[in-house]
Amino acid sequence: MKLLSFTRNGMPSYGALVKGGIIDLGARLKEQYPDIKSVIVADAFAELEKIISVEAADFPESEVEFLPVVGNPGKILCVGLNYESHRKETGRAVAEHPAIFTRFADTQIGHNTPIRMPKVSNVLDYEGEMAIVIGKGGRYISREDAMSHVAGYSCYNDATIRDWQRHTIQFTPGKNFPGTGAFGPYLVTPNDIPDPHKLSIQTRLNGEIMQDANTGMFIFDIPKIIEYISGFTALSPGDVIATGTPGGVGFKREPMVLMKPGDEVVVEIEHVGLLVNSIALEQ
Repeated sequence: MKLLSFTRNGMPSYGALVKGGIIDLGARLKEQYPDIKSVIVADAFAELEKIISVEAADFPESEVEFLPVVGNPGKILCVGLNYESHRKETGRAVAEHPAIFTRFADTQIGHNTPIRMPKVSNVLDYEGEMAIVIGKGGRYISREDAMSHVAGYSCYNDATIRDWQRHTIQFTPGKNFPGTGAFGPYLVTPNDIPDPHKLSIQTRLNGEIMQDANTGMFIFDIPKIIEYISGFTALSPGDVIATGTPGGVGFKREPMVLMKPGDEVVVEIEHVGLLVNSIALEQ
């Protein structure tokens, strides 16, 4: 399944992408499951599949405005330096454990929504990533069980205000400006992903390839990430984990290539989707 969150005629809902457009699942199930997170919490995917198997699209995809796939996660945990190409370009030492930082849910935006360059900086960089969404929560999840805790996969652009990221050793300020966490367009369930560790991932800025890698290049694979994170915090249904960005980020290029108002940035992941955002100045 490919699930999405959206507004249509000013009303928020969620649905499934099918041939011909979108089945509005929120209109059918809002009493039981008001949003995608509630579907995940209840593990109600089988109910959605039954509807999708017999219903036709209600309207074309062009009629909706995309929201972040999961707009209300309890946690957004991001993995830094998870591709060797990115570790090398930053000059960081080889690490025994994943580098973890957090992003706030209210910084997220959807597909086709502009990423906002803040008034206080023009050092706005792209970071194309694959996100995983937790289905079954837990603490001390083992590597062997980790993949059974994944509800699905999505594209993420962990857009970063580099000068604020580098004010101190803490990443938090540069990673949490409003309107910088692009997430979507779809949550793709595991049955539609042949192997999440063999997916091409690419970031393009104004049509030019900036990042070009494969999730098989992870330093820490998904089971390791889930095992490690659940060792210090309980994961809950709907939590989001951004798995890290490949080499090729703009601030490490010579000369630097940074995003500016009017630009278009695309994150494309094989079998997962195409996340497109323009860049606009904060009002």
